[in-house]
Amino acid sequence: MANYKDLEAALTFALKPGRAPVAVTFCNSEPKGVRKFMGQVPSGCSFWKLAASSPAFYTVPSDHYNCPIGSYTHNIALPKEREHELGDVLGFMSQIGYVKMEEVPQIPRWAKAPAAVVYARLGEAPLPPDVVIVAGNARAAMLLGEASGSAGKSSGMTLPRPTCMAIPAAFAKGTTLSLACIGNRVYTEVSDNDIYAFIRGSDLEAVVGALGKILEANQQLTSYHQERKPKLLQIR
Repeated sequence: MANYKDLEAALTFALKPGRAPVAVTFCNSEPKGVRKFMGQVPSGCSFWKLAASSPAFYTVPSDHYNCPIGSYTHNIALPKEREHELGDVLGFMSQIGYVKMEEVPQIPRWAKAPAAVVYARLGEAPLPPDVVIVAGNARAAMLLGEASGSAGKSSGMTLPRPTCMAIPAAFAKGTTLSLACIGNRVYTEVSDNDIYAFIRGSDLEAVVGALGKILEANQQLTSYHQERKPKLLQIR
C-alpha cells in the first residue's frame, strides 16, 4: 500500500489547504479494523469535514439517508418511506430556478451500491482510497489541475452543483475540480475562498509526483514574470 502519510505531507506542503485531504473508499462489505460511524449528520459531505480531523471511520447506507442528493450520487437507495425526499428537494430546487429537472439524469453516480464507505484523513487511510478530496484556494486548484494534466490524469472537468457528483466523476475520468455548492458550504463550513479537487486514488502517486515539478516550474515562472512585467510597462 502507498505511503499515504508522505503523500498527504507532499500535498500539504505544495497546496497549503485549510484542512487535511480526505480519502474515500467504497466497500462491498463492512471493513474490519475500522470503527463504525455512530451518530447522525445532515449531509453526505459532512463526513468529509469529520474525516479531516478525526480517526478513520466507515458509514453504512442508512447513515446517508438524511442527504437525498448525496444518496443519489452515491447510488444509495432511500428506504421506501423516504423515497419521496429526493423528488421533494429536486422539485424545490427546480421551483426556485436552481436546477432544471432535465439535468438530473446527467449527474454522475457511483456505479454500484456500496455496503459501506470509509472516510479518513489521507495520511491515516486504512484502505486504498477510491477518491481523495482536497479543499483549497484557487492557486491550489490551479497547481493540482496542472499537475494532473502533466501526469495525464485529468478529466479536464470543473463541475457545478452538486459537489458530491465529483466523486464518481473523478473515479471514472480522473482529477475533477468542483466549484462546490451552497449546501456543501453550509454543511461542511468550508471557506468561501476554497474550491475542491477530487483525485482518483489510483492516480494519486502520479499526480503528487508531477505536483513537485509543477510547483518548481511555477516558482521559476513567478520570477520570470515578475522580472518581465516592469520592463514591458516601460515600453512606449
